[in-house]
Amino acid sequence: MPSTCGGIFEGAEKEKKIKALEEASLEETFWTDQARAQKIIAELNELRSWLNPYYDIVRRIDDVAALFEEAKKEKDETFLAELAKEVEACEKKTEELEFRKMLSGEYDRSNCFLSINAGAGGTEACDWAQMLLRMYQRWATSRGWKVSVVDVLDGEVAGIRNATIHIVGEYAYGFAQAERGVHRLVRISPFDSNARRHTSFAAIDVSPTISDDVVVEIRPEDIRIDTYRASGAGGQHVNKTDSAVRITHLPTNIIVSSQGERSQIQNREACMKMLRSRLVAAELEKRQKTLQTLSGEKKSIEWGSQIRSYVFQPYTLVKDHRTGVEVGNAGAVMDGALDEFIYAYLKEFGGA
Repeated sequence: MPSTCGGIFEGAEKEKKIKALEEASLEETFWTDQARAQKIIAELNELRSWLNPYYDIVRRIDDVAALFEEAKKEKDETFLAELAKEVEACEKKTEELEFRKMLSGEYDRSNCFLSINAGAGGTEACDWAQMLLRMYQRWATSRGWKVSVVDVLDGEVAGIRNATIHIVGEYAYGFAQAERGVHRLVRISPFDSNARRHTSFAAIDVSPTISDDVVVEIRPEDIRIDTYRASGAGGQHVNKTDSAVRITHLPTNIIVSSQGERSQIQNREACMKMLRSRLVAAELEKRQKTLQTLSGEKKSIEWGSQIRSYVFQPYTLVKDHRTGVEVGNAGAVMDGALDEFIYAYLKEFGGA
């Protein structure tokens, strides 16, 4: 395993870069150029985030190798079993680093906005959208990321018509982008008195959170700003003021809205941040399509395509149509067990 890791992560080359950057940080004039200093520190942190876990894996494997012969001579089955678990843990850590290697896109390491929109189907579709909202909240939480609801619009009877959540975590966008597309549900409808099977659709969109130093041109004449009364929890302030904000980008017809903040000014700032992210995501998608066209890419992973089906009756099965991965435990998937689908997608298609 260490030799494999070395081939993947090029530890010696990264060490040289770290040494050069550390020497630069010791220069007397280092802090006179704040922009350069911050860039060097960010690059150092990035390199160390690769090398530290890599060398930790190498150290642990070396320890196992050293202890294995001793345990074998002593015929200590319990100790051998513990060493086997340690090897499995190291393999898992190595796999995680391999996936990080795949996520080398410009914004893959960023936080992200994930939006859910109910498709045609009325109450059924709205209920499905709410189920997906819960699924993604649980998935993100299970990875140790922070999740906050930026905006949500309730359905007329049940569920939600749409919602946007902000996921904060390392490589959140890199992983979440695998979920972009249309998700299909087949089940016996709880809203149908005749207990018939219904098919519902919901669309997922994902965009990276863009830092303030990234320039995205948004001309004032290209946007329309609407305010409205926020719904849901929030007390008297939410119910009596037009604090919610909706911004429409006229050239692209991209619409973003926010009611998660207490003031109109805060919600407007949140909307502008989302709009910048959506515009960058649209440009990334355009760039990806161009690359696929130039390379003769035959696999269709375009926005709007049905990427996954969730069947609850007459059997339970969740199938990803892009990779062919199938999981029979639909309940676990709805509780946030999405990594098997996402890893398979990254192996086959890579990051954006």
